[in-house]
Amino acid sequence: MGTRLDDNISSAADRTIVITGGNSGIGRTAASMLAGMDAQVVLAVRNLDKGRAAAETMRGTVDVRHLDLADLASVRAFAEDFTDPIDILINNAGIMAPPLGRTADGFESQFGTNHLGHFALTNLLLPQIRDRVVTISSIGHRMGTIDFDDLSWEHRPYRPMAAYGQSKLANLLFTSELQRRLSEVSSSVTATAAHPGLAATNLYRQRGNRLLASVTEAVIGLISQDEQQGAVPTLCAATADIPGNSYVGPRRFKETFGQPKLVGRSAAAKDAEVARRLWTVSEELTGVRFPL
Repeated sequence: MGTRLDDNISSAADRTIVITGGNSGIGRTAASMLAGMDAQVVLAVRNLDKGRAAAETMRGTVDVRHLDLADLASVRAFAEDFTDPIDILINNAGIMAPPLGRTADGFESQFGTNHLGHFALTNLLLPQIRDRVVTISSIGHRMGTIDFDDLSWEHRPYRPMAAYGQSKLANLLFTSELQRRLSEVSSSVTATAAHPGLAATNLYRQRGNRLLASVTEAVIGLISQDEQQGAVPTLCAATADIPGNSYVGPRRFKETFGQPKLVGRSAAAKDAEVARRLWTVSEELTGVRFPL
């Protein structure tokens, strides 16, 4: 649990890496660092103009392609158009605690974007992936529960942070069940997860309440790390020599900042039965199944 990993980041040279949401925040920083390591980076982004602007700031080979995780038709179109082999897929994009919203397919926006969009994308691209699937979760997963009776908050009062926690818990359950399935078919691909701790990014500015956002940013500013340090767990999860289903996060003060290490997860995130059930439900909701 205490092993330091930042010295174990492997070379990404000549590897094709697809990263969702690579135009801002931790994703942009991770993409820039990987491109600087001579990887061939693909930014899968909702806004092409912002993606191209981000790519122009990066050294190396960076491509930009359209992907809206809140629209399964867009996810399918991306997967159909992307025919090249992929070494590493980094499921990074996410939204945090917005007002109640719905994806194009009618799912609560956080569950639909953070989990279901990445679930569909991963399974559609999996036959092309040669090395690793990395999914970015959060320390917020510890407040999450999977409510199978109301995954999209249609019958209970919407609570933004509880919905965020559910989506981030789903990310870890997805990772563990994906790894189980990969191992079952003796695939060489591994599934890992990471979280950035508390990093000062624009994710916190997506909240609807301006006063709450201001207070949150002030607190985060006091105890957070910068985006570059926040991106290091992603790089470790993507390139370090670690087992499947590993979870990488910062080592200091309740995993909020510091150098990366293998970290634990909540009891709910270790529930194999819930992970299997969530996978089955996710296949039903997206129409996408495990392809191997």
